[in-house]
Amino acid sequence: MSTNQEHPVVVSLGASGLATRVQVGGHVLHADEPIDVGGTDTGPTPYDFLLTALGTCTAMTLRMYADRKGWPLTGVVVKLQHERLHAADCEACETTTGYILQITKQLELEGDLSDEQQARLREIADKCPVHRTLTSEIRIVS
Repeated sequence: MSTNQEHPVVVSLGASGLATRVQVGGHVLHADEPIDVGGTDTGPTPYDFLLTALGTCTAMTLRMYADRKGWPLTGVVVKLQHERLHAADCEACETTTGYILQITKQLELEGDLSDEQQARLREIADKCPVHRTLTSEIRIVS
């Protein structure tokens, strides 16, 4: 498992507005909020980045697994959405009050894959490190 100790993520925000600059090693990204909530829409939202982390990790994990197995996976498309739900409306949730975040992940697997290979890849998709992180206890130290 890799860590980002050598190249921490550095986020900076100016004196006004919500547009942020994100430095990750030698990469520069931008984040913002939509205009209707006070942003200038110059970049993805923080939740877009969260979904991006899950989607990219899922696709990369499937590629590594298929390559290791020698399976004919020619492409992966991961479509993600999130919504906030009342916990009381979620029958399968442990939380019973307030809100929960529900992420919907849809996979499209490309290639001449058998039904068994497709089923196994769908299982593996839920084992990527970011998926496991998001579904485990997370501690943030400030």
